[in-house]
Amino acid sequence: MNKQGRPTSIANTAHGGSHSTFTGNKALELEEPLLFELDNPGACGVDLDEPEGYTSHLGPLARQGRIGLPSVSEPEVVRHFVRLSSKNYSIDAGLYPLGSCTMKHNPRLNEKMARLPGFGDVHPLQPQKTVQGALELMYELGHWLKELTGMPGVTLSPKAGAHGELCGMMAIRAALIARGEDEQRSRVLVPESAHGTNPATAALLGYKVDAIPANAEGRVDLEAFKAKLGPDVAAIMLTNPNTCGLFERDIVEIAKAVHEAGAYFYCDGANFNAIVGRVRPGDLGIDAMHINLHKTFSTPHGGGGPGAGPVVFSEALAPFAPLPYVVKEKDGSFRLVESEADAKADGTSPFGRMTAFHGQMGMFTRALSYMLSHGSDGLRQVAEDSVLNANYVLASLKDDMSPSFEGPCMHEALFDDRFLKGTGVETLDFAKAMIDEGYHPMTMYFPLVVHGALLIEPTETESKQSIDLFIATLKDLARAAKSNDKARFTGAPYMSPRRRLDETAAARKPVLRWAPSAPREAAE
Repeated sequence: MNKQGRPTSIANTAHGGSHSTFTGNKALELEEPLLFELDNPGACGVDLDEPEGYTSHLGPLARQGRIGLPSVSEPEVVRHFVRLSSKNYSIDAGLYPLGSCTMKHNPRLNEKMARLPGFGDVHPLQPQKTVQGALELMYELGHWLKELTGMPGVTLSPKAGAHGELCGMMAIRAALIARGEDEQRSRVLVPESAHGTNPATAALLGYKVDAIPANAEGRVDLEAFKAKLGPDVAAIMLTNPNTCGLFERDIVEIAKAVHEAGAYFYCDGANFNAIVGRVRPGDLGIDAMHINLHKTFSTPHGGGGPGAGPVVFSEALAPFAPLPYVVKEKDGSFRLVESEADAKADGTSPFGRMTAFHGQMGMFTRALSYMLSHGSDGLRQVAEDSVLNANYVLASLKDDMSPSFEGPCMHEALFDDRFLKGTGVETLDFAKAMIDEGYHPMTMYFPLVVHGALLIEPTETESKQSIDLFIATLKDLARAAKSNDKARFTGAPYMSPRRRLDETAAARKPVLRWAPSAPREAAE
């Protein structure tokens, strides 16, 4: 504790001698207490006059004491959150190597478009005649999503990837109900290399999840897959490119076998960034696929806010797409189909509704801005550059780290922990040491098909210079681990505002509520 009773930052003494500061600050690295600890009774960010003629009707229920929330002035609130924001790593600060997450630069042009009047302030309950521009944008976005995927149907309403998965599988179930086979087909096949939300989605809908093993190349074991097909299979949920960063070479044959068995093919499109503009999923035999607008089409993970997971459908499933959806009238106007009666007149049989309203207008605007500013050739280059960057990382690190599979990858490079064998350094230690070097760690321990996984996705928006520095950093860390510099890892991070947490204790004994500390005199 410092002289003000605030904790001195550990970073002030680690790897920098024993010097500490009175405030706990270290130059521009400012120590920041919790908002509750900034409580200053009587402070307020705004003064509100007592309304004239007001009479309370609460009687004895009126609050007699303080509510327990901190009283903080406006400058203190602003400074608190600015200081906290400076402790967050972000895509605007540096390379974000999270595998299977596509954390890429979000062009500011898209942000400008999303804030235009009519998009940024549109309300879901406005009369449709007053939001024709927004409906046209949604219609246009849906059109290009269908063009890029080669699929005839689309819904924009799902809020994110897992929500899109649920939507696609509900459309599959609706199609099976229409065929009278819903009760018969109770099993969903899920490869081990699929995203973890895939089996969760199938289980949520009441299906039995049947795992398909991966082969030695990190792809679906084709023979094991065919052996599991039967009249009780409703669908396969496959991620392509998969979570090992590999394209499923047998995907056309898999689709053919699934359809011959009377089942449907759901594809997790979270990794569409790797093939956009080069491969149309509809041409591969896919029946439904969600697309993360907040990954492939600019806004990384919702930009700290909402996501969007539109789903595209094959001809077999398009009639079952949920409400609402946008149609273009003969006079050029746009209409939102919101009732089953309207849908029936339109010739569709939606399985219902996923959300109260249509979706995330800001996400739609950013995504269409991204598409139109890139064009078809630019979107193709997105895939080409993301794959090139990942393979550059793979080739550059293969002698210092241990690639999990032979041959080139797609958009992400996967390593395992064999290069750390005998060093006493674990995958987690390696990740913590990366924090000291100024990098957010890559995805660790996932996918589960390899031991101690380190999954790196540089994306297409990183320059060669930034990737070269990242590669050089990982080489230095790998060589340090092999040269018995164990202390650099097992105590890391040393230079972050806080040292390594006891993650097991934090998970098993979480502190979910703030409580004031005991007075120092009592503690002493």
